[in-house]
Amino acid sequence: MNDNYDDIINLPHHVSRWHKPMPQEERAAQFAPFAALTGYDAAIQEAARLTFSQLSLDVDASELLDRKLAILREHIARRPQVTITYFSPDDKKAGGQYRSVTGQLKKIDDYAHSLTLGRNLVIPMQHVLDITSPLLDDELD
Repeated sequence: MNDNYDDIINLPHHVSRWHKPMPQEERAAQFAPFAALTGYDAAIQEAARLTFSQLSLDVDASELLDRKLAILREHIARRPQVTITYFSPDDKKAGGQYRSVTGQLKKIDDYAHSLTLGRNLVIPMQHVLDITSPLLDDELD
């Protein structure tokens, strides 16, 4: 059997007189992965990120939350320590996340329908799911 490369297979490797050989680091770079669609990976990750829809409170839970807010209004001067569980809407897609934050209750703004914690975190009342506090435990018993 006659091989087509028999005439060149044993020739010495050509070395250019004018061009230096490419360093191995640069040679390896030509085989690096290439992302033809810039931002595609980020878009896939964003689409895969989970968000939750906001729960609506039933009548009993809403009444209990109103009672808790009334108690906290009475004691707002004491700046009670509270833990608020609230819905935080997502800026990029439908839904959001539930978060819990603990701090001193600084203000209940009935005009703006919001709660302000000591570090100036403003939480809209329509996003509040629950409020817990040692003060509320004593008052609700």
